[in-house]
Amino acid sequence: MSTQSDRSGTYVRELLSLSKESWLGYAFLAPVVVIMGVIIGYPILEGILMSFQERSMLQPDNWTWVRFENYSQLVNDEVFRTALWNSAVLTGVAVAFQYLLGLGLALLLMQKVPGIQIFRSLTMVTWVLPVIVIVIIFNWLVQPGYGAVNIIFERLGLPTTYWFADTRWAMPLVILMHVWKNVPFFAIALYAAMQSIPRDLYEAAQMDGASSLQQFRYITLPNISYVSMIMIVLHVLFTFNNFDFVWLSTGGGPLQTTEVLPTYIYREAFETYALGYAASVGVVMMVIMVTFTTIYIKLEDFN
Repeated sequence: MSTQSDRSGTYVRELLSLSKESWLGYAFLAPVVVIMGVIIGYPILEGILMSFQERSMLQPDNWTWVRFENYSQLVNDEVFRTALWNSAVLTGVAVAFQYLLGLGLALLLMQKVPGIQIFRSLTMVTWVLPVIVIVIIFNWLVQPGYGAVNIIFERLGLPTTYWFADTRWAMPLVILMHVWKNVPFFAIALYAAMQSIPRDLYEAAQMDGASSLQQFRYITLPNISYVSMIMIVLHVLFTFNNFDFVWLSTGGGPLQTTEVLPTYIYREAFETYALGYAASVGVVMMVIMVTFTTIYIKLEDFN
């Protein structure tokens, strides 16, 4: 009986000890949780509630509940469907090229050749440039009168155009700007992941007669898969939510060929003053991104 009481007393003391440690952890964590809740949680909740309201920027305090009316309007909104499609195309194509070119550049950075250190340092130049600078550079390159691209086309006897105002080329140029800026970041991250792979794995593979392609497929790719997953998810989120590249270069034109969800939200909120409808588009964006991230991570865990 006394033995059982001693065990019970020991168990209670252990629980109390753990409880004190836990409370200390909660005490340090609480301020962060409160701040994050205010900074992130409140705007999200406010946006969700606003999506069920009819509210105008002109009279923000005068609003009415419309339940799912904003969402039902989205279904029949052709501009919304266009913006959603453009966002998907921009994100998918840009991130795919960023990853593939970044992977190729990372493999190039792994080579031990003279001057590679300088080249590694220079690779980050385009990534650190502000978006507005990149847009100005590309605008200068494709200007009808003095742009370098049109001058080259004229000398080759090819037709010229103002590329950002051309419905055929506006979206490819926006994609190209995204790729040009972000490839170096992919390259450096993947290069760092490759550097962490033990060299003896490659030495053992070479002794077994594995080719360079086989080493890349069975050693390099599996060992950089986690970094690849993080980079792809982050850049899908960044690109899908990107506003500045499109707004500064084309403004969503010409003829909505580059209109994406962030620019559409801006127009609805600050040009037509439909805050409730803009909030509903934002909620749809959030659901898409959360769904994509969850599915991608689950698939990666399964693999």
